[in-house]
Amino acid sequence: MSYRSLKDLPVKGKKVLMRVDFNVPLSKEGAITDDSRIVAALELIQYVLNQGAALILISHLGRPKAAPDPHFTLAPIARRLSELLERPVLFAQDCVGPVVEKMVSTLRPGQVLLLENVRFHLGEEEPEQDPSFVKKLALLGDCYVNDAFGTAHRAHSSTALIAKYFPGKSAAGFLMEKELNHLLPLLEEPKRPFYALIGGAKVSTKAGVIHNLLKRVDHLFLGGGMTYTFLKAQGIAIGDSLVEESEIKTAQEILEQKEKVHLPLDLIIADAFSNEAHWKIIEAQEGIPPGWQGMGIGPKTVENWSNLFQKAETIFWNGPVSVFEMSNFASPTRELAE
Repeated sequence: MSYRSLKDLPVKGKKVLMRVDFNVPLSKEGAITDDSRIVAALELIQYVLNQGAALILISHLGRPKAAPDPHFTLAPIARRLSELLERPVLFAQDCVGPVVEKMVSTLRPGQVLLLENVRFHLGEEEPEQDPSFVKKLALLGDCYVNDAFGTAHRAHSSTALIAKYFPGKSAAGFLMEKELNHLLPLLEEPKRPFYALIGGAKVSTKAGVIHNLLKRVDHLFLGGGMTYTFLKAQGIAIGDSLVEESEIKTAQEILEQKEKVHLPLDLIIADAFSNEAHWKIIEAQEGIPPGWQGMGIGPKTVENWSNLFQKAETIFWNGPVSVFEMSNFASPTRELAE
């Protein structure tokens, strides 16, 4: 796999359209509780500005239902980015359309514009439902840079599809390049035993990754929100947990490789999707009762998987194994990493 580095892309005098990952946790009041993802992008942003370019930033935040939602606005991120850069950051009330295009047309070198949450539009996560969305996004820049490694696996408009509108004018950002430099040798010639841990919410966004990894790894561990689709595929009750009914068959196909695939032994479940919810630990095979939903892998699973990981020479991990954005449910992801 080859890719162009940003340092090989002339950007002086250009309007650079950059996909970043500003999906940061917010308090109930809308305050940023952890700005590390914004801080991580500062080096790249400063580099582009120092090269004499104007910068248009694209990001998502949370999981809005393809419509404007004040709980998921990027306005607080624009304010925090401005503080960190110590310069004004313009904020667009949308990410496409005539008003945004006018704002972009007036941008000068050294200026930064943050677009509103791309997931306010159906065309971001479901490009086939609105093919015009990616075209409207592409109109905003002279070149494209992707630095959102955490969302690079998703076939969304602002990540996978937009680059084709910039032939010879797209590049990987610094964070993306760093991750690729670590990842590519790992996948091409990994030291064995080679284990992979895949977490995250949706089977649909990880199915391709999982199928490819199954050809390479010695063992595959599945956690996070996608767990419940796999449990349902086994006929296990999942209560009110997240499930993708359309991916049940895919999950069953993956589970056919039972000698490689590992699911959680126990689960943390709660009576609401809230940090303040009542919670308890159950055996995964018991099933989740109605009115309860899965929030992450349980302590028995953390201990079991941690012991198994000691045997691995190479571990590839993508996605959380619990609702890490909520402090009461973050520990499984953190403890497994430790």
